[in-house]
Amino acid sequence: MNIRAYNVIYLFVLAVSFCTTPFNLSATEDDNSEDETVTLEIQIDDNIKTEVLTPEIPIELTIETEETVSENVDDIPTVYIPQDNEVEQIDITQSAEQPPLNILNDVVQPGELRELNWSAGQSFSGKTVKPSVLVVRGLKSGSVLCLVASIHGDELNGIEIVRRVVRNLKPLEVNGTVIGVPIINIFGFTGNTRYLPDRRDLNRYFPGNPRGSAASRIAYLFFTQIVNHCEYVVDFHTGSFKRNNLPQLRADMNVEKVREFVEHFGSVAVLHKSGHGKSLRAAATRAGIPTVAFELGQPGTLQEEYVESGIKTIDSLIRNLGILKRFRLWFDPQPVYYGSRWIRVNSGGILSSRIKIGSKVKKGDLLGYIINPLTTEEKEILAPVNGRILGMALNQFMLPGYAAFHIGISADTSTMVEEEQSQDNEENEEDESDESDESDEEPENGGSIDTSDEEEFH
Repeated sequence: MNIRAYNVIYLFVLAVSFCTTPFNLSATEDDNSEDETVTLEIQIDDNIKTEVLTPEIPIELTIETEETVSENVDDIPTVYIPQDNEVEQIDITQSAEQPPLNILNDVVQPGELRELNWSAGQSFSGKTVKPSVLVVRGLKSGSVLCLVASIHGDELNGIEIVRRVVRNLKPLEVNGTVIGVPIINIFGFTGNTRYLPDRRDLNRYFPGNPRGSAASRIAYLFFTQIVNHCEYVVDFHTGSFKRNNLPQLRADMNVEKVREFVEHFGSVAVLHKSGHGKSLRAAATRAGIPTVAFELGQPGTLQEEYVESGIKTIDSLIRNLGILKRFRLWFDPQPVYYGSRWIRVNSGGILSSRIKIGSKVKKGDLLGYIINPLTTEEKEILAPVNGRILGMALNQFMLPGYAAFHIGISADTSTMVEEEQSQDNEENEEDESDESDESDEEPENGGSIDTSDEEEFH
């Protein structure tokens, strides 16, 4: 229904409400008003009621009670209703509280959902690669939240979470802005691989270098084109190389703004990790943008149960940030783990787990077996500490030293820094460089690449 027809109906409603006595009703247009308002005047005896309407409605109307109505058809009051092609479009941006967003050489107006593209460099054919960016700009001012996924090309759960969350937002209900990037590593995604074509891990090269390696250049483009527009960032991940992760946040709880950001997520588990120095999470946090990694599920497959869990968590986040005003309840407390430990196997064979992801364990509990398929020998894997299973390898072939279970260890906030330093010292003494250098991500069973010759890697 157009705005003029709506106001004509409103006019009749007012008329009927005063039909107990004779009255006069008229509408006049204000030629001096910029928005072409209409003043509606109703006179009943000596009382005058005035209403101001926004459309331009040329109405002259007089209604009388049944006692004085003429039988002459010409005396029946009439109303002129403008045709649709006569109605001017209403610009909703006039009521916007925040300005348009200038991003990616484009302008997103308040009240819009736009699909844009960022430049991820060139393909082997020399053509510019332009992955999609979804931008929702609300009418009212508020936080700028960025949801990004697939920095590792084989991690699919985050792609679907970002797509569904952003697509389901209604711009007129949003306070602030939500920017969604479903796929960062488009090269890895199209090749069904974790890495870039040169086997480098993109999440080890932020904030990037415009004259560096291919990974450094892509990281630089993404950081300057997207991340610099964000006030908060959620970076979605899954386990790597046949591992499954319990839904959890990886966050540097030493940073006050990050701690405050984490509190908005609801009941999801939190693992304190400062992160690899060249990861997107660490680089953005250093730039003053609170950033967390949201781990859930396993790579190479789309897991609907984890997608639904992630959407629920992000739904809670955007409401708690005030981006949406709808109400949601979370009853469970938020568990925070200020330490963790990877349990490695000491024998080769086939892993057979006896524990479920998310389970709480005590020191000495049976986690699983390493089975020797040639001798039928079984070797127990026992929990060395109390904690909760945050991640675990899928049942598979394993060599001595492979990581099988990831246990989160609860700790008092006051001892957080001491435990982290102690854990780092232990890892250095044991020469576990894959974990100490990449502390925000589980070690890779047979999937790592030597990047020691890359000047930006440390």
